[in-house]
Amino acid sequence: MVLTKLGPTVLDGLLSSKHHEILDLIDSLRSQGIDREVDLPQIIVCGDQSSGKSSVLEAISGVPFPVKSNLCTRFPTELVLRKTPQTGVKISIIPHHSRSKSESDSLTNFNETLDDIEHLPRLIEAAKTAMGIVTLGTAFSRDILRIEVSGPDRPALTIVDLPGLIHSENKNQTAEDVKLINEVVQSYMQESRTIILSVVSAKNDYANQIVLKLARQADPRGSRTMGVITKPDTLLPGSESESGYISLAKNEDIEFRLGWHVLRNADSEAVKWSLVQRDAEEAKFFSGGSWQRLPPTCLGIDNLRTRLSSALYYQIETELPSLVDDIKSKLMLYQEELLKLGNPRVTLDDQRYYLFQISQTFQNLAKAATDGTYNHEFFGDAMTAKGRTKRFRAVVQELGEGFARKIYDKGHSHGVLLKNESSYTLVDQAAHNLLRYKVVRLMARTRGRELPGMFNPMVVTDLFQEMCSPWEDIAVSHVKEVFNAARVFLTQVFDHICDKPSAQAIIGLIAEPKLDDILKHQREKTMALLKPHQQGHPITYHQLLLQRVQEIRQERDEDAISKVMARFYGSQWKTVGREYCSADPVTLYNELTKARKTADAKNDVASKALDYVRVYYEVRRTLKLQTMLTNPLDI
Repeated sequence: MVLTKLGPTVLDGLLSSKHHEILDLIDSLRSQGIDREVDLPQIIVCGDQSSGKSSVLEAISGVPFPVKSNLCTRFPTELVLRKTPQTGVKISIIPHHSRSKSESDSLTNFNETLDDIEHLPRLIEAAKTAMGIVTLGTAFSRDILRIEVSGPDRPALTIVDLPGLIHSENKNQTAEDVKLINEVVQSYMQESRTIILSVVSAKNDYANQIVLKLARQADPRGSRTMGVITKPDTLLPGSESESGYISLAKNEDIEFRLGWHVLRNADSEAVKWSLVQRDAEEAKFFSGGSWQRLPPTCLGIDNLRTRLSSALYYQIETELPSLVDDIKSKLMLYQEELLKLGNPRVTLDDQRYYLFQISQTFQNLAKAATDGTYNHEFFGDAMTAKGRTKRFRAVVQELGEGFARKIYDKGHSHGVLLKNESSYTLVDQAAHNLLRYKVVRLMARTRGRELPGMFNPMVVTDLFQEMCSPWEDIAVSHVKEVFNAARVFLTQVFDHICDKPSAQAIIGLIAEPKLDDILKHQREKTMALLKPHQQGHPITYHQLLLQRVQEIRQERDEDAISKVMARFYGSQWKTVGREYCSADPVTLYNELTKARKTADAKNDVASKALDYVRVYYEVRRTLKLQTMLTNPLDI
């Protein structure tokens, strides 16, 4: 294989002897696919479109990328450098999880081996075609192009080049492209073990470059971000813009803990430079001018490699304990999944036996949950949100109490009817008078053969139906809440007793259709329970009705008499001794008699009708609650 050799001047700056062992460990984890489960330390290169990212990546890695000014990165490119005895370059595509199975299979089959690194641009174009970029009307892709470069002179290192951030849509880049690129870049930035190289082009005002805003959002303290200024040769020497960028490079404006660095890019429009020519031109540029005011360690590619070496090493060293914890956590999770898979199920009998075991375990857990015996480990901690939802009887009981409260508190359209008249406020009195006036008008329009002082029973029907109108929404909502609690419980049970594919199959093919049938039945049952209240005539044989009507009238009479007594003997008349009772008995008698009379017969009849509505409502409400909540787990 003919492969451009990477000498010590190119990549050895990224490594020192003390780093090899720990970086090899991370590379070993990555080669085993651990990076799909936990975030591994890596370096990402990100910046606005045409900011010079690819030039930075090429200078760091020694691997050539297309850097012409009219080209841009169309997808995340993951460059994996591995130290192995054999030399090789492999190109592959990692499909995004949103791809269909057929698309994923097709992209996974894209595997190429290079015999010369100079052919990389050609393969990148082939990868774009495979991803459907441009040919399918797509300008960018979430798929990852993976480039693995291995050899004895390669360090264990991963660098990711991300698509350039777009400021606004145009004829070649839609609003969807802008959104997609932002999401891709932010997803990489937010990985807590990733070092962010925020590339800023000196050709534009850095305050207007999106990458800095996104970097601060993902890394508010700037603890894992390094700024890289490119194209400093485009600034006019001695200008205000040059002074501003020098101040930025000194970490005086936007502060990053890893600081800033300045690179002089290769001229993308000029003849292709070799790495040696590029480094020579860069050294020449920084040897004079205002950039000499910066520390030498902040200038040039050699120093950047050294800084990245230290930053990556300490990032790994810092994150290693939490990385080990994450791996252990994932390991335990997958061990549990393996246990759920059980023994191999090759034959039909094996599969039947597995389903039989699931059904037995399910019955035991379901019975324990409905009985309220929560001793099994499945139920977990009752004080956690997840543990609470597993205790199904407790959940249903709580929902039942909530339903009862709603019926009592919000189940009536005329709350003033349920209050004692002696406790009326001015607002209550006004509301009651308005309601009584409405009843007077209703009685006039529904009058039949009843004599004066009587009322048509249909008045009670109309008023009761209006009074209980909120019941339907409250009852239907309660049934839905219990149904949702049952669905959550069943999902957790099946997730606990079997593997995920089996759980999804059982829930989708058996549990969900059955739950839908139950919900439909319960809605029909609920409407059947509501129908007599919404459409039927008022009828009850409950002795409470007449008793409560008499009590209400007695309370009204007592209230009227109390007002007369207070007028004669003062508000404390009940505690006044007989020796102070000097009022004329005849006058008192006449006043008490008047108190029980009414000046308006129609209002009196209306009040009687409202008394019946109130008591009938209380009776029917009590019976409805008893019906709905007698056996709540049947709902």
